[in-house]
Amino acid sequence: MELNNIKPADGARQDKRRVGRGIGSGLGKTAGRGHKGQKSRAGGFHKVGFEGGQMPMQRRLPKRGFVSLTKADTARVRLYELAAVGVDEIDLLVLKQAGVIKASAKSARIYLAGEIGKAVRLTGIAVTKGARAAIEAAGGSVAE
Repeated sequence: MELNNIKPADGARQDKRRVGRGIGSGLGKTAGRGHKGQKSRAGGFHKVGFEGGQMPMQRRLPKRGFVSLTKADTARVRLYELAAVGVDEIDLLVLKQAGVIKASAKSARIYLAGEIGKAVRLTGIAVTKGARAAIEAAGGSVAE
């Protein structure tokens, strides 16, 4: 085998489509562009996303990106703040009444910061892995 004898397998390459070369080619006359209109004319293309003057899709949609809209509704609570509540059964309402979280918070999440010295029972509050381990080590429990 020599480099000058290498060629692709039969059927691997198709001939380039020659448009506008008579009706026998199947792409004569209008050359596959249809009749009239901007796209049929030479130089008649426009930028990506252009919709003929109508407000384009990328400008009609809101620009909110990847920012969570519910992030502000979730309060973060440190582990040592649970001991200051003074109640063994803790849920969202108890945290609000104790002033640990804002009254407008719709959910809460406990994360590991400091230590907890007493057993508490959490209900309806999200907990990180480290905080869960610390609560259970102190004799408490977490119910989802």
